[in-house]
Amino acid sequence: MLLVVPVGAAEPDFRKDGLPFLQKHCLTCHGMTKPKGDVSLHKYVDDFSVLKDRKAWPDILEQVHSGAMPPKDKPRPTPAEIDAFTKSVNGIFEKADKNAKPDPGRVTVRRLNKVEYNNTIRDLLEVDLNASEDFPSDDVGHGFDNIGDVLTLSPVLMERYLSAAESIANRSIIVNPPKPPSRALSSMYLQPGATGTQKGRYRQIVGSGDKGRLNASFGLTMDGEHVLKVRVYGKPAGDEPVKVALFVDGEEKKTFDVKATEEKKAEILTTQLYLKAGEHRGEIRLLNGDFKKGEDERALFVEYIVMEGPLDTRPPFQQKLVMDADKPKGEQIRTMLKTLATRAFRRPVTTQEVERLAKLVESADRWEAGMQLALQAILVSPKFLFRLETEGDASGAVTPLSDWQLASRLSYFLWSSMPDQELFDLAAKGELSKNLDAQVQRMLKDPRSRALVDNFVMQWLQLRNLRNLQPDAALFPNFNERLRASMLKETELFFLALMQEDRSILDVIDADFAFMNLSLSKHYGIADTKGNLTTTKKKVPGGKQFRENEFDRITLPPGMRGGLLTQASVLTVTSNPTRTSPVKRGRWVLEQLLGTPPPPPPPDVPELPADEKSVATGSLRKRLEIHRENPACANCHAKMDPLGFAFENYNAIGGFRTKDGEFDIDPAGTLPDGRSFKGPDELKQILKEKKDLFSRCLSEKMLTYAIGRGLEYYDKRAVDKIVANLAKGDYKFSVLVAEIVKSEPFRMRRGR
Repeated sequence: MLLVVPVGAAEPDFRKDGLPFLQKHCLTCHGMTKPKGDVSLHKYVDDFSVLKDRKAWPDILEQVHSGAMPPKDKPRPTPAEIDAFTKSVNGIFEKADKNAKPDPGRVTVRRLNKVEYNNTIRDLLEVDLNASEDFPSDDVGHGFDNIGDVLTLSPVLMERYLSAAESIANRSIIVNPPKPPSRALSSMYLQPGATGTQKGRYRQIVGSGDKGRLNASFGLTMDGEHVLKVRVYGKPAGDEPVKVALFVDGEEKKTFDVKATEEKKAEILTTQLYLKAGEHRGEIRLLNGDFKKGEDERALFVEYIVMEGPLDTRPPFQQKLVMDADKPKGEQIRTMLKTLATRAFRRPVTTQEVERLAKLVESADRWEAGMQLALQAILVSPKFLFRLETEGDASGAVTPLSDWQLASRLSYFLWSSMPDQELFDLAAKGELSKNLDAQVQRMLKDPRSRALVDNFVMQWLQLRNLRNLQPDAALFPNFNERLRASMLKETELFFLALMQEDRSILDVIDADFAFMNLSLSKHYGIADTKGNLTTTKKKVPGGKQFRENEFDRITLPPGMRGGLLTQASVLTVTSNPTRTSPVKRGRWVLEQLLGTPPPPPPPDVPELPADEKSVATGSLRKRLEIHRENPACANCHAKMDPLGFAFENYNAIGGFRTKDGEFDIDPAGTLPDGRSFKGPDELKQILKEKKDLFSRCLSEKMLTYAIGRGLEYYDKRAVDKIVANLAKGDYKFSVLVAEIVKSEPFRMRRGR
C-alpha cells in the first residue's frame, strides 16, 4: 500500500502534532536502544525526517490505525489521538505532493515475456504455436512476470530467440509450397454403411431419403478454398437424366445432370468452396430417384468422394504477400517490408530500416527465401523483442507518450499482445489519446481480453501456484487433475463474467453466482443448476444435471459459497498439503485483497506441531492459540488468524466440513479493530465495508501490472484519483481499467 488513510491537513508540523504521539505511545518499545522488531522510530523528529523515509510510513500508519500498535498490554491511544497523528503525517505528504512536479516514474525497457512473445507472433504472423516453449522461465517482480526490471536477456535466451525466429520464419513463409492434400473415401466406406460393396467398385443408390444419398466426413487442417469431387455415372429413366446435388455440412452447393450412363465413361462432379479447418461432411444426393409404377428405376452409381485442399497451401501470412509481375519487384518488396516491420516494431519504420531488410531479401535467389531471412532479422531485433519508448524531452520535462507507444501499452495491458489494426490506424492519425474510453470498452469485449484474466488475475491471486500443488493423496483421495483444472476454470469463468458483464469489483468478495461442472458440483455438494444441495431432502424441480466437460452458470444457495473467498482454487492454494492453514488464508486476504500484508515472521519461530499426539490435544484453532502465546507472534497472528478461521469449514481442497478431526469447528472471530463475526458470510460483509481498502489494493495491483513497474510514493496521487473515480463509477470493472489507462503513470513519461 502507498498510504492507507488519505486525509488532509493544513500546515502540518510534525514536531508539534506527531512527535508527542511517538514519545507517548511508541518510543518505549521502538526507541534508539534495542527496538522491538528492529523498528526504530526515534529518528522521526520533524517534517524533513518523515519525508526522507517516506516508504516506511504507510506500514507505520496502518499499524496504528488498525489497532495493531500499541500492543493490547500497553496503554491505548484515544481515537482522537490516532486521528490527529495520522492527519499530521498525511498532511506532510499531501503538502509535499501538492508542491511536487508530476512524476510518472521510470519504466525499464521491457522485454516481451513468454506469453507476450507467443501472442505477438500469433497476431503478427497468424501462426498459433508455442514458440517460447523452450525459453527460460520469466522472473517475477512485484507479483507479476511483466515487470521491466526483472525481464533480463541471458545468452541462453538469445540462442532460443535465434532458433525460434528461424522456425517461425519457415512456418510463416514456404519457398516451395506442397501440392494441395487430397482425402478420398471409396464407395465401400461411405455412409450410410452397406454390406457387399467391394473396394474400388461403384455403389448404387436409388430412391429418396437415406437410400438416395452417400456422404463422407473429412478433417481439414487449414482454412482455405477446397474442392469436393465425386466420380459417378447414372442410369436414367425415359427422357429425364439423373439429377444430383452436392452438399457440404448439410447445405446444398451445386446441382448436376449426370451425363455419363456407363462405368467406362464415368464423370467427376466438382464444387469449390471456402472451408475453415475442422470436421466437414461432403455428400451427394439423388434428386429424382423416385419413380411411378410402370416406369424404369432411376439410379446413381458412386465410386468415391474426395475432398481436395486447401488449394493454396501457403501459410496465411504468406498468402497476403502478393507479388505483381507488372510492377517493379524492388518497390513491392519494400512495401511489404515496411508494412511488416511497422507492425512488428509497433511504430513507423524509417527508410534506413527498410533498406537494410530489403538487402537481405535481394541477396536470396528467390524473393520468398529472402523474405524468410528478413523475417528472421525482424524477430531477433531489439525493436521487436523489447517494448521501446525511446522518445523523450531532452530537458527532462514530463511528456505524454506518443499514440504509437500508447497503443502498445494498451494492447499489452489488456491483451498481452501487439496492437490490432484499429489501434494502429488511430495512432497513425494521432487520435488514440482522444478515444481511450471507447477503445477500453472495445478491447474488453474482444476475446483477446481473456489474457487479462489469465495473466493479471491468476498472478494477482497467486493461483498459478495451484498447478504445482499436490495435496496429500491419502487424506484427499478425491483430488485429481480433473478437479484441479475445474477449480482453475471456475475462477477464470467468474472473472470473465465480472469483466464482460462489467460488474462491480466488490463481487470478488461476495457474489450470488458461480460456474460449475460435474467434478466441482460433487466436490461442493451441489446437486443441480438450481443450486440444490445434495443433502436437501426436498428438491426444487427444474434443475439441470451437471456435465463433466461443460460449465453451467448457477445461482448459489445462501450461506454456503459466494465470491472468490470460498472458491476451491483459493482455498486450496492457501492450504498445506495435509491440512488447512488459517495463517496462510488470513495472510492472503490481508495481502491480496486489503493490501495490508503483515511483516515476515521472525526466523526463530517454531513450526506448529503436526504429530498425532499434538493433533489429538485439540483443534487447529486451539493449537494456534497456544502458538500465539509467543509474544513475537501474537501481534501479526491477531490480524491473520481470525480471517483464516472464518473459512475453517472448508478443508484443504475447499470441501465443506463441520469438524476438524474430532473437534467442532468454530468459524467466529474478532478483528483487531474490535468488529466480530460468526462465520464467513458475516466476515465477507465486513470486508465489503472495507471497499476503500480493497479498491485501493486492486487499483495498485492492476496499475503495477499495467505499467510494468512497482509503485512509488509519487504514484499516490494517481492511485487516489483512480480510487475516487472508481467509487463514483459504482466500482464497475470497466471504470477501474479506464481510470488506470487515463492515469499519469500510464499515459506519461519522464524526459531523458
